[in-house]
Amino acid sequence: MNKISIVVPCYNEEASIPIFYKVIEETLKSMKIDYELIFIDDGSKDKTLEILKNIKDKHVKYISFSRNFGKEAAIYAGLNECSGDFVATMDVDLQDPPSLIPIMYETLKKEDFDCIGTRRVTRKGEPKIRSFFARMFYKIINKISNVEMVDGARDFRLMTRQMVDSILSLKEYNRYSKGIFSFVGFKTKWLEYENIERVAGETKWSFFKLFIYAIEGIVAFSNFPLIISIIFSTLSFVSSIILLIIMIINGFKELLVILSILLFIFSLLFLILGIIGVYVGKIILEVRKRPIYVVRESNLR
Repeated sequence: MNKISIVVPCYNEEASIPIFYKVIEETLKSMKIDYELIFIDDGSKDKTLEILKNIKDKHVKYISFSRNFGKEAAIYAGLNECSGDFVATMDVDLQDPPSLIPIMYETLKKEDFDCIGTRRVTRKGEPKIRSFFARMFYKIINKISNVEMVDGARDFRLMTRQMVDSILSLKEYNRYSKGIFSFVGFKTKWLEYENIERVAGETKWSFFKLFIYAIEGIVAFSNFPLIISIIFSTLSFVSSIILLIIMIINGFKELLVILSILLFIFSLLFLILGIIGVYVGKIILEVRKRPIYVVRESNLR
């Protein structure tokens, strides 16, 4: 009998876990298949771990980090510890509908696909400014990266063991799962559904955190910002030479205007240094070979 593993990252989700567990248990039992639920407590400060410990079910496993390492580390930990022939990753807030899992499973069994992914066709209930920047991010990343990322794609997907093993073979510290899922390839079919509100609790993703996350994705899968840096640097150098010639010819009569232009150029240069610094910082983190996560306790061992 095939086995399904469900990987569920959790951070301060004490209100969502009981509701999620009831729904996902009913769904998986109706499929009459062996399964395991792997919850990853990502350094929560509420009663998330306590609630997980109190779930008396042999199918339920938990991993508790020593601190908050982030959702990417939690996904990796779950994939690293799961044992299923098919593996799903999903959020605990029920924005990823468990009712799709049977459909995803049957599709993988009957059709020639390695992954069934999900994408939102609407962003109903989401702030318009966030929706706008999300759409812009996907347009930009798909133009400057060789890895295609689907607009509205969720981390909610069901994968074959072969695809999971390929993902785990990528040991990089700076992880961006949406990009990694695309990078490893494999045939993916997309299921579409409308946006669903959280069943409980509050989102942990502020606009600023999403902005930083977008930068992480661009840096992880594109060198285009570095190319822009080279172009800006060249233009700034040429402009400075031209301005110097103008000042000499005009006897420094237009000094204030030229100083303003120079300040603008310097601001671009500092922006370029910042971009380069981000890449250098990522390189340092990779070279240090620090663990992606640290486990404080788990019932897997």
